[in-house]
Amino acid sequence: MTVPPGLPPTLAGTGDLFQLLRDGRPRTRAELAQQSSLARSTVTARVDALLASGLLSPVGEAASTGGRPPTRFALNRDNRVVIAIDLGASHASVAVTDLSGRILKEKTVESDIADGPEIVLDLVTRIALGLLEDIDRPVRDVAGVGIGVPGPVEHATGRPANPPIMPGWHDFDIPEELGKTFGGPVLVDNDVNLMALGEFVTSWQSAQHLLLVKVATGIGAGVIADGRLMRGALGSAGDLGHVQVAGAPDDVVCRCGNVGCLEAVAAGPAIAAKLSALGLDVDGSQGIVDAVAAGDIAALQAVREAGRDLGTVLATCVNLLNPSVIVIGGKLSEAGEYLLAGVREVVYRRSLPLATHDLRIVSTQVGSQGGILGASAMVIDAVLAPRAVDDYVAQRTA
Repeated sequence: MTVPPGLPPTLAGTGDLFQLLRDGRPRTRAELAQQSSLARSTVTARVDALLASGLLSPVGEAASTGGRPPTRFALNRDNRVVIAIDLGASHASVAVTDLSGRILKEKTVESDIADGPEIVLDLVTRIALGLLEDIDRPVRDVAGVGIGVPGPVEHATGRPANPPIMPGWHDFDIPEELGKTFGGPVLVDNDVNLMALGEFVTSWQSAQHLLLVKVATGIGAGVIADGRLMRGALGSAGDLGHVQVAGAPDDVVCRCGNVGCLEAVAAGPAIAAKLSALGLDVDGSQGIVDAVAAGDIAALQAVREAGRDLGTVLATCVNLLNPSVIVIGGKLSEAGEYLLAGVREVVYRRSLPLATHDLRIVSTQVGSQGGILGASAMVIDAVLAPRAVDDYVAQRTA
């Protein structure tokens, strides 16, 4: 095992021991020794180093079995903070979270992604600095930044890759730009991937295979397999919106240039266009949701039909990926059971019985905060990974 510079050889592996405490459950040194199979003296040295670094804090005493009650320790979630950013086509959400992913302060504003990276990133930087000031945390307390963008991303570099609705963003170095202000890693991913991650870590960790589908202005999916986010070879995994829908009219042209794409027949603009042709005045996805809430029959039928079209594509995904839960998110998920009913109707009919035996198809549990929570979780996983913890302990205890 390579020992980080400044960390004594006896403390190598401190980050590995720390992983047992990331769940936030307090433990004693004896419990840690039992769970890790390490010598009590080794555990004591590593716990002391973690306490000195600020990553652990004492949280009371366990019941005594004779003599002095042993102290319990847990993750100090206030040790540092994370900046989490969710960019959409027309909005920017920024939050500060602690190391457990709990949102401390959040702000959402209107923002046009087509304004370009310099303008948009300057805006979210100013918002983040304001939020830090509001909660009285200095910039040096920022452990890292996570950001989701509405387009394909080369995750290793954090650069968008030919994003169709993000003019001027292709190959832009987002980590370098945000790194001018904030320390720690700057990690970038597709917004739907982060929605899937946020949904998984907050609501579905018992379901190791999850498919999150965002239905709004566009349609996309995030795939969790064996508890891990699957991005694909070039970061474009889950692009459901451009799968052709069987039976779709040949004259329905998608913005990608193909015809009959799911997005062109079942996303917000497509549903709004159908309703407008029927004489119903709706304004985008929010207008559709409002019409459904008002009980408009045409809107109810259009949303359910969009659910059926979505279900046609998802039935193939169920047979291929065998998820245990499909979560429907995005603005149109607010149409509730009408969209879900259409999805369920087709998925359960068209998928293999074994694949749907325990399958749940549900609405999002975290709503619009999924992207923020996923961005935070992505950074927390990076800065609290074993080697990162070893490096941090070495710096703090040198």
